[in-house]
Amino acid sequence: MSAKNKKDKLRKAPLYVLLFSLAIWMLGVASGEPNMVLQQAVQICLSCIGIG
Repeated sequence: MSAKNKKDKLRKAPLYVLLFSLAIWMLGVASGEPNMVLQQAVQICLSCIGIG
């Protein structure tokens, strides 16, 4: 394997990681995770101040 070919692979690695992370993030948003996290946060806050 030449040095140029190895360098090209190293340059593509961050792009692949970014695309994978974006895909996982989109799956989480599509499955409603942000709404569940918000509901849990509200419940914790309300229980801390003695309302919930």
